[in-house]
Amino acid sequence: MEKHEYTDDYQDKTLYIPGPTEVRDDVLEAMSQPMFGHRMDQMTDLYTTIVEDTKTFLETDNDIIILTASGTEFWETSTLNLVDEHMLCTTCGSFGERHANVADRLGKNVDRLEYEWGNAVKPADVREALESSTVEYDVVTCVMNESSTGVRNPIEEIGDVVAEYPDTYFVVDAVSCLGGDYIDIEKHNIDVIFTSSQKAFAMPPGLAICAVSDDAYERELENDSASWYGGFQRCLDYYDRKGQTHSTPAIPVMLAYRKQMKYMLEEGHDTRDQRHREMAEYTRSWAREHFEMFPEDGYESRTVACIENTQDIDVAATIDAVSEKYDMAFSNGYGSTLGETTFRIGHMGEHDIESIKMLTDAIEDVANL
Repeated sequence: MEKHEYTDDYQDKTLYIPGPTEVRDDVLEAMSQPMFGHRMDQMTDLYTTIVEDTKTFLETDNDIIILTASGTEFWETSTLNLVDEHMLCTTCGSFGERHANVADRLGKNVDRLEYEWGNAVKPADVREALESSTVEYDVVTCVMNESSTGVRNPIEEIGDVVAEYPDTYFVVDAVSCLGGDYIDIEKHNIDVIFTSSQKAFAMPPGLAICAVSDDAYERELENDSASWYGGFQRCLDYYDRKGQTHSTPAIPVMLAYRKQMKYMLEEGHDTRDQRHREMAEYTRSWAREHFEMFPEDGYESRTVACIENTQDIDVAATIDAVSEKYDMAFSNGYGSTLGETTFRIGHMGEHDIESIKMLTDAIEDVANL
């Protein structure tokens, strides 16, 4: 690959992609504060603030870890921390498959409960897989919001099933929805749930956020192959002792996190969830008027619409034209599998129905709908 010089003179685009999403100006400005050391009292004040504010927003008593990383760091971390031998990975799109592939690379024995892309994981199938297995699974994994297909899996019901197996831990990838799609973490037996700062939290990229149950923490203490960087004990014990991260974090992004989390607390978890539901319902209604939704009916995402290209528009050309004429960016379908046959709209973070309507009006204009 040849060098492509960054010129710093690009036209701003309003982001409607599955992430990163739009960030408030004052949240971005928060990153420009003077630098300080990660072992100063200032860092303790900053980190304890964002950790405890996150617990308050998510309405959880589970421990919170905020690492400088992509949210997908916790694919590897949770596998190393919790899995001795066997795990069951539910897959219905690219990100569930990647989670299983990571576990394969780590040498775990991975069974897959696989679905055709566009279909959702069914709790009854999870129950059958657990009941019929000849091995005891250490972990069951599931993606809450499969952004490659726009599917929202029924995490609540799946968690209730896994709860019937007290020696099996439930790990949820909520990277593209947590903060915009309400989930009662403790009620539904979620031992590990994680996200990234640049999705529904509407912050700059760079931080991974994870809620960890007491049972998961205790389980890791028994595991000789636990993650070093993302080890629950290492992260949480250091927080309890020092109120800081064990390694140097992305301090500017944490300053932005602090600012944005105040907005999230002011709005509230329930209200933020309702706003995201309204955006999702509007986008689905628009999609069904002009196209069709790709996900299985009743399992549509609340943060990312995956729309089936039933009108056979030129998706790539439409994306380019909307970007050029309206300075808005939305996404094609995922990879070579869904490339031109679908397109995706991210309706998450700080967007509302009015801003989503601006995009759908632009698509209608450019695609002559």
